[in-house]
Amino acid sequence: MIDGQQGNGSRKNRSIEDSDVDWTVFVSYVKPQTEGKKCGNMSTYLETVKRSFVDVPTQPGVDTVAFLEATEGLIKMFDLLGNSAFVVVQNDMNGNVKKIRTRYEAFPEQFKTLEDLVKHESTEKKRTATEGLLWLLRGLKFTQIALSRSQANKTEELNVSFDAAYTNTLKPYHSFVVKPVFVLAMKACPYRKDFYAKLGPPGSDVDGQLQAWLNALEKVITQLEAFYAAGNYAKGM
Repeated sequence: MIDGQQGNGSRKNRSIEDSDVDWTVFVSYVKPQTEGKKCGNMSTYLETVKRSFVDVPTQPGVDTVAFLEATEGLIKMFDLLGNSAFVVVQNDMNGNVKKIRTRYEAFPEQFKTLEDLVKHESTEKKRTATEGLLWLLRGLKFTQIALSRSQANKTEELNVSFDAAYTNTLKPYHSFVVKPVFVLAMKACPYRKDFYAKLGPPGSDVDGQLQAWLNALEKVITQLEAFYAAGNYAKGM
């Protein structure tokens, strides 16, 4: 999600700190918002996306195109949170999607799966797509854990679920500059009832669809994390 590492001499939060965002102005305008557009008719949000993670093939590897399409659907879901703070998150995730897609489109026949793409790039000095996927996985895991916790705790507000997920996923990789921005974003989450109303209208199977979507997303994340670990592909990133 947000590219950065801590430690002297290491790269820190390039996606955020190298941007043109005036953080003083940005932070001053972050505030909770609960107004927003709901899905029209009886369709749930997950019925409107181009592809669900449920429909992403994972054998013989994670299908590159399907994964990117499903990820774009997840990124757009942040719009339902109705808060400007998450625009930064969306932009960063979209940037990592672009890195992967650019690499894929250069050799589509060779990079049909994400595993093939990363393996091929491992022999090169500059591994832009590999790094982009690594950070994208961290962002996806943050979202998956936050929403899974919300599903399991029906009375817990989103700010609690997202804050706990941030602490256990992205926070260890963020510098002191970025951490306050994300902490503020977590506090600015809308009320749970408002978010779920935007996910789907009364009478829809939004809970069942969301749970299936989260289970499939977790499967993809687990598979790719194991792949990165086995090949030591995150080394130096």
